[in-house]
Amino acid sequence: MIPHEAGPIPRAQRGMLMALNAKVFVTPKPSVLDPQGQAVSGALHSLGYGEIEDVRIGKYMEVRLTGGDPSAAKTRLDEMCRRLLANGTIEDYRFEIGAGEEEGTRR
Repeated sequence: MIPHEAGPIPRAQRGMLMALNAKVFVTPKPSVLDPQGQAVSGALHSLGYGEIEDVRIGKYMEVRLTGGDPSAAKTRLDEMCRRLLANGTIEDYRFEIGAGEEEGTRR
């Protein structure tokens, strides 16, 4: 069962709910030193990309939510980010919520 605001959703009912896809972006706060970003920036410079001013390395997550209510999904996703997905002391986060269609994957 999947936890939900009103309790777990039985597996048989999950298929009846509209799914929403969320993209979560977590980045270091501007005031936080980013040694990984500095290393990538230095490597890009050494490869001849002199126009690079700064690189910040973060995290990207895709989360699929059931329920279909974008407002409730936004509230729940914000809570997930604050409680687990981002460290509020050193990281900022933002997210985008869209319909549950599958998008193409580039490789």
